[in-house]
Amino acid sequence: MSDEIAPPRKPGFDTLAIHAGQEPDPTAGAVAVPIFQTSTYAQEAVGKHKGYDYARTGNPTRTALETCLAALEGGAWGLAFASGMAAADAIAHLLEAGSHVVIADDVYGGTYRLFARVFDRAGIELSPVDMRDGRNVKRAIRKRTKLVWIETPTNPTLKIVDIPAVTEVARAAGVLSVVDNTFASPYLQQPLGLGADLVLHSTTKYIGGHSDVVGGAIVGTDPSLRERLAFVQNAAGGVPGPFDAWLVLRGAKTLALRMERHSDNAMAIAEWLVQHPKVASVNYPGLVSHPGHDVARRQMRSFGGMVSFELTGGEAAAKRAVARTRIFTLAESLGGVESLIEVPLSMTHGSVRGTPLEPPAGLIRLSVGIESIDDLISDLAQAIG
Repeated sequence: MSDEIAPPRKPGFDTLAIHAGQEPDPTAGAVAVPIFQTSTYAQEAVGKHKGYDYARTGNPTRTALETCLAALEGGAWGLAFASGMAAADAIAHLLEAGSHVVIADDVYGGTYRLFARVFDRAGIELSPVDMRDGRNVKRAIRKRTKLVWIETPTNPTLKIVDIPAVTEVARAAGVLSVVDNTFASPYLQQPLGLGADLVLHSTTKYIGGHSDVVGGAIVGTDPSLRERLAFVQNAAGGVPGPFDAWLVLRGAKTLALRMERHSDNAMAIAEWLVQHPKVASVNYPGLVSHPGHDVARRQMRSFGGMVSFELTGGEAAAKRAVARTRIFTLAESLGGVESLIEVPLSMTHGSVRGTPLEPPAGLIRLSVGIESIDDLISDLAQAIG
């Protein structure tokens, strides 16, 4: 009988969500990570400290969150930011003046606005393409292309991008690839393992999960990218406060459980919508009829909590329906335990009106929560009429 000790088993996702970066506090044994509400730290001598000198540069609560997020995405490091857009801004700061970016033609409006209306002043050029076909990305890449920005499922029409196919195109061209993984969350999809260089999250959404905090994150494996992004994080200062970091960390603990319920509820609602006589089309990758269903099934654990659809009455019918819901709250954002409903072109995607990214005027987007599915379907039924 061998005396060799078996190597430790790699913890599962649910275990990492609760324990990664969250060892009991050595000072008092607190099981929950403390909120280190401080702006500065005592030093034993000039330049001699316990790893922290100023809270913009580092904070133990933030470190715990960054460690946890890296573990959940299968990355070597994570960086937390004050918002998803602060994280996107840090990535944009990796670019030189005059760089070219290839972006999915159906992304969050704020992402498009950042590149098209903020970094355009630095001569950054932007090419939106339909990334469902990797050949479109290959054709769009130029000599000055430095970044391929992927979002899947996309916001708000839930297109599915084949992450390995598109990241391989980027890698072959020597171009950095980023996947906005906000809609899927690290529980449903882990882009680093599919070839991405960086993963971005608005932690406001599913990771935080309770509509009570705003945050963002970047996760990666390349130490040189971490060094460059950490420099921007500190120099520009778009960092979360310790309480915000703590709220996101608390939300991450139940991410797996919530995403299962979000996905189950969204699937039931999508199947119900498909059968409704007043519904013209439904976008949900869990439906076998969805063009990206097979790709989503390969690279996602399940299909998520986001659904979008159009009514036969167009924009007028959409605005009438979203104003009549009783459980679905008419509001922007997504990913919380409560269900939300909105008209993207008039709300979250107003900044892309008149651009190639403009969604249909009558499109309705649902962030399906974890309430009773019977109550949710009943609410939609009375709202649609």
